[in-house]
Amino acid sequence: MNAWWHEVWVTLQAEFADITDASQLTRITVRLLMAALLGGILGFEREQKGKAAGVRTHMLVALGAALFVLVPQMSGSQADAMSRVVQGVIAGIGFLGAGTILKNQEGDEGHVRGLTTAAGLWMTAAIGVSAGLGREATAVLSTLLALMILGVMPKIVKLLDKNGDEDKP
Repeated sequence: MNAWWHEVWVTLQAEFADITDASQLTRITVRLLMAALLGGILGFEREQKGKAAGVRTHMLVALGAALFVLVPQMSGSQADAMSRVVQGVIAGIGFLGAGTILKNQEGDEGHVRGLTTAAGLWMTAAIGVSAGLGREATAVLSTLLALMILGVMPKIVKLLDKNGDEDKP
C-alpha cells in the first residue's frame, strides 16, 4: 500500500508542476490580478450607473480572457495558435454581449438597450487579453481611456444636446 500512496503523491506533484519557479509564479499572479483589478474598475463604474453587468461580471470577463491567453502562452504556443485563441475569446464575448442587448417595443419604434454594456464587456475582455499577454501598461492605458469614454462622453453629449436645443426656434 505504501508504493500506491507514493505513486499518488508523485502523480499529484507532476499535475501541479506547471508553475516551475518564483518568477513564473510572480508573472502569472501579476497578470491575473492586473486583469481582475482593471476589469473591476470598469465594472465598478458600470455598477455605479445601475447597469446589469457590474464589478463581478467585468472582473470575471477580464480574468477569463487573461487566463485564456496566459495558459497557451506559458506552454509555448506559437503566434498562429495565439491568434486562434484570441479569436475564440472575441467570439465568446460576442455571445455574452449579445445576451446583454435587449430590444423593447415602445410604440412603433423599437428601443435597443445594453449596447454600451456589451461594448464594455468586449473592451474588458480586450483589457484582460492585454494583461494576460504581459502588456500591463497597455491594459492600464486602455482602462483609463474606457473610463473617460464611459464617464466624460455622456456629459459632453448632454452639453451638446442642451446647446442644440437652444438654437431651435
